[in-house]
Amino acid sequence: MVKRADLKRDRFYKRAKEEGFRSRSAFKLLQIEDKYDVIKEGDVVVDLGAAPGGWSQVAKELVGEKGVVISVDLQHIKKLEGVESIKGDITSEEETVSAIREKLFSERKDSVDVVLSDVSPKLSGNRDYDHFCSFELSKSALNIASALLRKNGNFVVKIFQGAYYNKFYGGVKEKFRHTRAYSPEASRKRSAEVFVIGKEYYGE
Repeated sequence: MVKRADLKRDRFYKRAKEEGFRSRSAFKLLQIEDKYDVIKEGDVVVDLGAAPGGWSQVAKELVGEKGVVISVDLQHIKKLEGVESIKGDITSEEETVSAIREKLFSERKDSVDVVLSDVSPKLSGNRDYDHFCSFELSKSALNIASALLRKNGNFVVKIFQGAYYNKFYGGVKEKFRHTRAYSPEASRKRSAEVFVIGKEYYGE
């Protein structure tokens, strides 16, 4: 749990407020993009576990007017210009994939270039339990990405470090030509989170 006093001292939180981003996590995606170049202008991007919308904001800026961003979350996402939102549970993988495909059809798109997920479980304070829940969410994100990504598409997902991390990383590595783990500067120093980046999806 982040204390309000810590937020006031958090430079990324302050910058997010100043620059109009909905969350400080926007800078994590900007730093990932700067290093790994996962999103191109005109891309179709799916953002899983998107609320409150910080990553979707960044993605929309990167894809521009010709690109499409589809956000998915159980929570309501306040309207973002140019972003299509779906209220849904990403652990209900088949339902989520079907809902996204419907949005793609309405946008006259037939595949996805990038799948993003900065999703976190509701924290219990039990590090092992929280890691397992993070693993389950990240696994759902990977399964959805596998169903939707075009060949050579890209994937970015957050997972907490712990006993299941290597298993998850290996699962991503099996599906992508290039796989890396990265901790952006914007991640809090005490955080167990790490981002796994898969580039150039092999395809099913």
